[in-house]
Amino acid sequence: MSIDLEMAARVAKLARIRVEEEELPALAAEFNTILGFIDELREVDVENVAPMVSVTPMRLKRRDDVVTEGRMPEKVLSNAPDAREGFFAVPKVLE
Repeated sequence: MSIDLEMAARVAKLARIRVEEEELPALAAEFNTILGFIDELREVDVENVAPMVSVTPMRLKRRDDVVTEGRMPEKVLSNAPDAREGFFAVPKVLE
């Protein structure tokens, strides 16, 4: 499969990425490079390879799920840089 300029423009539109007309050839080339790499990966024989979750065989550390007293907002909020009226105070992100 090869990505042409029209397909690159359509993918950019679907991804809601504004791409200028002069940047479309470079984007199409990048898509084709990615697809070429995927084709290379398809050539690898993985028939007898077990699926992996991690590159190293390790088991995550687990702890017992123990019910605690909880209900200590003062202690929890004591580490907050800014706490007001029993809540974490954070700066406004949107205007």
